[in-house]
Amino acid sequence: MNLGIKKMLKLPLKFLSTAVLSSLCVSVSFAQSYPNKPIKLLVPFAAGGTTDIIARVIAEPLGRILGQSVIVDNKPGGGGVVGALDTAKSVADGYSLGIATVSTTAANPAINPKIPYNIMTDFSPIVNIAATPNVIAVHPSFPAKDYKTFIDEVHKHPGKYSYASSGTGGIGHLQTELFKSLSNSFITHIPYRGAGPALNDTVAGQVPIIFDNLPSALQFIKEGRLVPIVVAAPQKLAVLPNVPTFKDVGLEPVNRMAYYGIYGPKGLPKEVIDKIHDAVVKALEDPAVRKRIEDTGSIVIGNTPEQFTQQIKAEFEVYKKVVETQKLKLEQ
Repeated sequence: MNLGIKKMLKLPLKFLSTAVLSSLCVSVSFAQSYPNKPIKLLVPFAAGGTTDIIARVIAEPLGRILGQSVIVDNKPGGGGVVGALDTAKSVADGYSLGIATVSTTAANPAINPKIPYNIMTDFSPIVNIAATPNVIAVHPSFPAKDYKTFIDEVHKHPGKYSYASSGTGGIGHLQTELFKSLSNSFITHIPYRGAGPALNDTVAGQVPIIFDNLPSALQFIKEGRLVPIVVAAPQKLAVLPNVPTFKDVGLEPVNRMAYYGIYGPKGLPKEVIDKIHDAVVKALEDPAVRKRIEDTGSIVIGNTPEQFTQQIKAEFEVYKKVVETQKLKLEQ
């Protein structure tokens, strides 16, 4: 129960107005009865990307624990901005939640001064579900199969090659720009309406390079339809034991993993935040759920609302600096 409510309930009744008592009863009753109808979990990107994968892994067990269906709803557009705004404008009753990503809560706000929401004040962070390594991968036709030959190739031919991203201001865009600034290289940005379409065109050879979340790229890597070059992860990954991390190649600041959390609109009652948080943490304790997440190459997190809030703030500061250093504009 909210600490303020607890304190008020200890006061003598003569100090509490009828309106206050009514409000307290409604708050407590709502928290106890929540949820009593299906919950929407909005994914701000097209189906097929990592955000969609993580959302669908957690939705079923979360719904089972809460006793109501959790329905995944994809709403792509604007590098995730359209879906994030939908969540920000939702009624703060716990029935309209969203998946928070680095793209929507850090990268896009960092590059877009006119973004229609304030990431620090318009949302209620609840929990980070998982952290996901990112990978630079190339189409098999690309004339390099490892990091050394890759960086040599792009250095020899500045501007010749292009890379696909989920959209301008997305993590794939800004993380590649961070890589470019630190490696003194130049490749051209090709933005898409989501990671899924960007990945599909890279696999098809329409674009030679992608900096993508590992869960969505991994199957194509296993099938030999993409070649991994370097990963953003704290250490080499068991699923890609021969692929170096950015720290291994001297670019440790690029070693930033993506996050996939749950948030709601501002003003979400603490009792509801706590109930959703606790249900997610319980779902993540299920070995089958953990395995499904870890099989994608992701790391299960399950942190507190306060920790997730600080994580969002820290990532925003990192990408704000990237935007300033690279002099990036929204149309790029």
